[in-house]
Formats: sequence, structure tokens, C-alpha cells
Amino acid sequence: MRALKRALKTGLSLPVRMLPASLRRALIRVAFDASARRDPAAALRELFRLDVDLSELIDEAAIRYDGGVHAKHRLTGYPDFFVERIKPGERVLDLGCGDGDVAYALAARAGAIVTGIDLVEARIREARIRFAHPGLTFEVGDATRDIPDVPVDVVVASNVLEHIERRVEFLRTVQGRARPDRWLIRVPAIDRDWRVPLRRELGLFHFSDPTHFTEYTPSTLEAELRAAGLTMTHLQINWGELWIEARAGA
Repeated sequence: MRALKRALKTGLSLPVRMLPASLRRALIRVAFDASARRDPAAALRELFRLDVDLSELIDEAAIRYDGGVHAKHRLTGYPDFFVERIKPGERVLDLGCGDGDVAYALAARAGAIVTGIDLVEARIREARIRFAHPGLTFEVGDATRDIPDVPVDVVVASNVLEHIERRVEFLRTVQGRARPDRWLIRVPAIDRDWRVPLRRELGLFHFSDPTHFTEYTPSTLEAELRAAGLTMTHLQINWGELWIEARAGA
């Protein structure tokens, strides 16, 4: 299927781009309309699959629009949540740091000493190029295994937990090795939109990313933290996400 998509994209891209934008939109609308006129359940399944494809294209364009960093970082302001909760000189471990934008904000704006870890070597390579700072170090590593055995003040896990299958074990391991005083966590909310339960009802994958093992309500997140020996001390619900602070101990 992916090979077919690539072939179609390569073969049709140029002639489709040559059409006026209004005509391209009309053709897409006709194709979607044909899907919508089928049996309602079948129509919804097909339209939801098309919606996933469209969302991927929107994400790609949003990254190019902001010069390599997804526009949602700027528009939602979520890095501010982390920056505002870090004190100058604190040692921070940013697990699954991605392209490094949050880690850099913590070093440059909060004055923290930050280590960012990510499994994808290309992301770390890009982070080192884009975000040089004397208080910032990037390392290639698996956030579930390669935890520096050095105490830190804060662990940041921004859109990380949902990608981990054995999350309670992960939280306990990091807490035991890094011994942070507190955690700053950002995860997707499962009740972010009415279409989520409808997708589930239709037998479709209903999480916002195919690599997610879970998505959260405040109570399910709090239960996992409590099982790992952590206590939620602050909760915000923004943009279909849970932004929380947690501390070690009951």
C-alpha cells in the first residue's frame, strides 16, 4: 500500500499541481463526497482514513511553515509550561527530546543545565546543529534504558509516556536512577474530541498516533503515577492534552 501511494504521489504530483487550486479542491471534494454517500458506517470508516492522510499532510506543511519546527509548538505555547516551572541552575533530563526545542528553551530561557536524550540519531544531529548552548547537551539513547546514573532536579517527558508500553516500570526506573525531585509531563487526552469514541465504535484505531500504546484521562494518568510512587501536584488541560507536574512520594 505504501509503495502504491508513493507511485501515485510521484506520478500524479506534477499534473495535479498544475491545476488551479480551486479545481484541485473541487476534485478532492468530489472524491470525498463519493465516499460519504455509501453506507454510513462504511462511509465514516473511509472518511476517517482520508482524514488521517490529510492530517499527515497538514503536519508536514506546518513544520515547513515554521522553518523545521511544528507550528503547534509556537501556537499552543506548551514550552512555556516547562520553562515557567524550572529554576536557574537546576539539572534537567529531557527524555525523548526530539528535535531539541524544549530542551533549548529550558537552557536558554530558564537557565537550566539540560541533557536531552532521543532514540533517533538524526533528530539529535539536527538538535545539535540548531540549538547550541553552553548549558545544553544532546545524547542519542533509548529513554527506556539509557538513563544517566546521575541525579537531576527535574525530568521532562513531553509526549513520551504514551509511546511506552510498560509505563509504570519506566517511571520507577527513571525515578530510581535519576532521583528527580519532580517531573513535568505532557500527554494526549483520550477525550479530546467526540470523534475518538466514534472511531473506536467503528473498529478503527482511535489514538492520535499509530505509535501510541495509550492516551489519558486525568484519572488514568494519576493512577499510573501513583503506581510508580509519584504524586500529581498540578494539572492543566490544554489543546486536548494533559500538562502536569508530579513529585516523588505520596
